[in-house]
Amino acid sequence: MRTRGTGPGRETHGPKVNPGCGRRRGPAGAGYGRGVGRKDDLFRVATGLHRAILRVSGGRVLGRLAGMPVLLLTTTGRRSGLRRTTVLTAPLQDGPRLVLVASYAGDDRHPAWFLNLREQPDVVVEIGGRSRAMRARVAGRQEAERLWPRVEEAYAGYRSYRRRTDRAIPIVILEPRPEGGPAHLAS
Repeated sequence: MRTRGTGPGRETHGPKVNPGCGRRRGPAGAGYGRGVGRKDDLFRVATGLHRAILRVSGGRVLGRLAGMPVLLLTTTGRRSGLRRTTVLTAPLQDGPRLVLVASYAGDDRHPAWFLNLREQPDVVVEIGGRSRAMRARVAGRQEAERLWPRVEEAYAGYRSYRRRTDRAIPIVILEPRPEGGPAHLAS
């Protein structure tokens, strides 16, 4: 058995923790959740394919999904420090602000992109073939309660995601990065 991290409060986890992707590996039926590895692999493959199509087409092909605009979100890996890009939808746009939902399709785990931006909130968003430097923040409880009805109106699937998990699914607000702010992700 290996441990994740060091210091007080760190617990020992099951066999073989892959620090590169946070996915536990072990024999089938070893208590890692039904199909968790397959789900992660499916998300990874689908995201890679969708990302490639978006980039090649400048967002003209597959630029909308379920009526919502599709974007590429680039974060800084919280452990690796490397740039990580994922494909997401933005159920709400309020002027230059974008609203994201860290649903991971109702999984009991937070998506890696959310964990990354929580540690390093400066991100880059590519939408419609244009990149923007933005800063992320997690909506507070009251703000999230005001946003959820609008988010679920934009895509009713979020309602079932919320029922599927016991975790509070975070809502993330992306706002334009202030001029002169850190630009370590800017392309």
